[in-house]
Amino acid sequence: METAGSAETGRLFQDFVRLIARLRAPGGCPWDREQTHQTVKPMTIEEAYEVAEAIDEGDDRSLAGELGDLLLQVVFHADIARERGAFGVDDVVTAVSEKMVRRHPHVFADDRAGTADEVLRNWEATKQKERAAAGKDDAGASLLDGVSKGLPAVMEAFQMTTKAGRVGFDWPDADGVLGKLDEEVAELRAALAAPRDDARVLDEIGDVLFVLVNLARRLGVDPESALKSSNRKFRRRFKHVEDGLRARGRTPTESTLSEMDALWDEAKAKERG
Repeated sequence: METAGSAETGRLFQDFVRLIARLRAPGGCPWDREQTHQTVKPMTIEEAYEVAEAIDEGDDRSLAGELGDLLLQVVFHADIARERGAFGVDDVVTAVSEKMVRRHPHVFADDRAGTADEVLRNWEATKQKERAAAGKDDAGASLLDGVSKGLPAVMEAFQMTTKAGRVGFDWPDADGVLGKLDEEVAELRAALAAPRDDARVLDEIGDVLFVLVNLARRLGVDPESALKSSNRKFRRRFKHVEDGLRARGRTPTESTLSEMDALWDEAKAKERG
């Protein structure tokens, strides 16, 4: 088993940093030299999602490769910044290392945290102190300011409610969330009643989704992973429907809903066993 923080790890990382710098140097790769933070940003997001997919698939070999691709994004951004005199990869590593030490005083100082919940509460308190020290914690600041508005909606809802939950703004148990879900579904039904109010329907569907994210969080389930799992399940089962119809010489548009439902049920039964 490879040990953490070995001399070989340091050498390999330095070699990789130099490799990226060479690609972007004069005489290197023309495409790499043309890139900016903005042009690389979509690839950074894509690579993060590919890491998540490899984790969900339980494929260690794929995960190692995808983590390498994500590391490439970090080093690439750092080299772009170095070239314009903003910061370099050393600054990136130093900043995150110092942050980890500050936010783990129960490990590197004399504070105590006996449970994961205590660690998270202390983490939030430390972040607030950091914001105050940086002059960002004014009277109108919110705990939720640290949640990026650029996140996908499900992730944003999860992060916001997680932060709110850490300071006690939360349901006492999952039953409370289920009760709220029933309430929101009833409000959605009312919005769908004639005469239909499209703006209200949009609002109520959003509320239902928001409560479902809360329910997942309260149950210790990552809602993004849960939805991804259902997406993959839908892909598999719909492919079974298509294959079954194709064997009969037909397409979905040439078939009835009852025929497709029967094949769907067949796919479900096959998966279960």
